[in-house]
Amino acid sequence: MRPYSALEIRGTYATMLLPVRMDESIDYGLLRAQLQYFVASGVDGVYSNGTAGEFYTLTEDEFMKVNRLLAEVCETVGLPFQVGAAFPTAQLALQRVQRAVEFKPSAVQVILPDWYPPTLQESIAFLERVEEVARGTPLVLYNPPHAKKVLHPTEISILSGRISSLVGLKTGAGDEAWYDAMQPVMQHISVFVPGHLLATGFARGARGAYSNVACLQPRGAVRWSRLMETNLPQALTIEKQIQSFMTNRILPFRDKHGRSNMALDKLLAWTGNWSEIGMRLRWPYIGIEPVDAAELRAQARQEIPFLFEDV
Repeated sequence: MRPYSALEIRGTYATMLLPVRMDESIDYGLLRAQLQYFVASGVDGVYSNGTAGEFYTLTEDEFMKVNRLLAEVCETVGLPFQVGAAFPTAQLALQRVQRAVEFKPSAVQVILPDWYPPTLQESIAFLERVEEVARGTPLVLYNPPHAKKVLHPTEISILSGRISSLVGLKTGAGDEAWYDAMQPVMQHISVFVPGHLLATGFARGARGAYSNVACLQPRGAVRWSRLMETNLPQALTIEKQIQSFMTNRILPFRDKHGRSNMALDKLLAWTGNWSEIGMRLRWPYIGIEPVDAAELRAQARQEIPFLFEDV
C-alpha cells in the first residue's frame, strides 16, 4: 500500500478487535472474517492495534501475525490500512514502528510515552526519533482523552510544524473553542474525532473517525458518514440518537460498573451482531457478559434504526 497524505486520510476507519479464546490465544480465523466484513462494508480504511485491539497485550510474534494478516487482506483489495505501533514505553514503541513499516501501510499510528506525562519538548524528541525510524512512512498520532498527556491545540500545532511526516491525529475532540483553536491544524493534517461525534466534527473540519460506531455496525457507520456529505442536518439528527444510545445504554457499563473502553468496543460489536468475536478480554481485564447486555441488540435497532437499515 502506498503512503497516504493528510488529504487522503478521511472517512470511516474500522478498528480490528482482538478475538480472544478461552486459553488467551488469538483466533486468527475470526480476525480474518472480521477484516473481510470490513471490506464488504465499504469502510474507508482499517487500522490495527488500537485500544480495541488490546495492543498492550500482544507479544512481538502476535504483533507480526496480526499485522501480516491485516496487510494481506487489505493489499488484496486495495483498502488503505494503518498499523498501530503504539506501546506505553518509548523504546519498545520504536521497535514496533520498525516492524510496522515492513508491511508498507498507508500510515503508522503511535502514542506518546504513557508511564509519565511527557513535556512538549519530550514529545517532540519522541516523535522525531519515531519519524527517523519510520523512514518516510506517514505518522498518525493517537491522543485519546485517557492519555497521560492530552495535547492542547497549540501543542498539536507545534508538533505538526516540527514533524513533517505527521499527517493525522486521532483525538477525543472538544467544545466549540477547541474546534476554533484547531482550525489552523486542520489545514495541514487530517484530524479524526470519535465516531459518535463525527457529524459535528465533519461540520467543523474534521476529516473522519477511527470509529466506535463502526464497532457497532460497520455498514451503517459508512452510510452515515456518506450522508454527512449530502444531508448534514439529517446526519446531525442521527448523531443525537447515537449519542443518546451511547450515554444511556453503553457508558453505564464503564461509569457504574467499572468496565474498560476496550470492553465497551467489544460490547458494541456484540450489540451490532455482525461478528462472532465475543466480549472476552485478555487478562487481567474483564469483559462484559452477554447476560448483562441481553436487551441491547433490540434497543440499538429501535433507538438508532438508520444504522441497521441494510443489515
